[in-house]
Amino acid sequence: MRRLTLAQVRRAHIAAQGLATPRPSSPPDIRHLRRAMQTMGVLQIDSVNVVERAHQLTLFSRLGPYDSDLLWRALRTRHIFEYWTHMASFVSIADYPLWKHRMVHHREHPWQRIHELHERAPGYVDSILRQVAERGPLTPSQLEEPGERRGPWWGWADGKYVLEWMFESGQVAVSDRRNFERHYDLAERVIPAVHREAPMVPEEEAHRILLVRAAERMAVASAKGLADYYRLPIVSARAAVDALVREGALVPVEVSDWSEPLFMHPQARFPRAVEARALLNPFDPIVWFREHTERLYDFHYRIEIYTPAPKRVHGYYVFPFLLGDELVARVDLKADRKAGVLRVPGAFLETGQDPRRVARELAGELAEMARWLGMDEIAVGKKGDLAGALAKAVG
Repeated sequence: MRRLTLAQVRRAHIAAQGLATPRPSSPPDIRHLRRAMQTMGVLQIDSVNVVERAHQLTLFSRLGPYDSDLLWRALRTRHIFEYWTHMASFVSIADYPLWKHRMVHHREHPWQRIHELHERAPGYVDSILRQVAERGPLTPSQLEEPGERRGPWWGWADGKYVLEWMFESGQVAVSDRRNFERHYDLAERVIPAVHREAPMVPEEEAHRILLVRAAERMAVASAKGLADYYRLPIVSARAAVDALVREGALVPVEVSDWSEPLFMHPQARFPRAVEARALLNPFDPIVWFREHTERLYDFHYRIEIYTPAPKRVHGYYVFPFLLGDELVARVDLKADRKAGVLRVPGAFLETGQDPRRVARELAGELAEMARWLGMDEIAVGKKGDLAGALAKAVG
């Protein structure tokens, strides 16, 4: 069995995620975006906009300053589509057949509230599909009877609930997003026929393909880590991993100081060095599986958005800073758009790192981010043991 060091696996992971490759030297275009999407396999969407939305930040980490409308152009021109893959995510349009089994499942097993609506308001669910067919693309508020929110503040109204079920069951698709709001249309008007009419990949085979793709993008991971990449059920994923090992599609490996069974993609690349430098948002594939991040990078990371402010350790929206093959620091960031300032309320150095080197490199990355966001100034606060050195480096 092949034995690897943590450093080897870190470098392979970073390379597999496209962060070891130099950023485009010319303004990135749709080809660069598509290449980044293919490298990651899935781009998680998130609504928090304290700096910029996560899907844009993940692309910035790989492309540098780019025209953020490229992502929406890719959606409108059907290079990508939106679906619940990792979480709400964008994936390549060519992957549509891999997710049809999940759509069929949701159509054949409607959510409980759909059953309730059929009983409480006969014809209501069918009327939503009819409105989309006749008037689409539509937002929930544009429905004739959108209903009222139920339960807590995040509770969906009936119309939104029906549209979301139809989205998950493949009857409608997201044709566009404007101001982050989904516009729903009939799937046949959104998904090109070559992909929509392609044969459905059966669930078991789809899971096998997705697990191998996860291994390509993680280089080395546990069965749980591989399953998490596309949020596959862990029990069936473990059985599929065992089968893939028997076939040679995955290779068992041992990694120093890592006791659980680990698996490698047979074509994983292990660079001798990487020169990565990137700020990673909380929903970046490098850090989204926290167990993997902690084991591989010795980096305990928890998002503190929902933690009361007095109890936060590092801040509201904290970015791990990747330098070389290590996570060397973390910074709390906020884009003050009205003032034109990228604010750094807190900056924290990881144990054993050189503060001057990290501050210098971090200042350079913050300058790139500020330029991309159209911010004229970077203001470093006083919280954290890296704040003083970073303030000097920023100047």
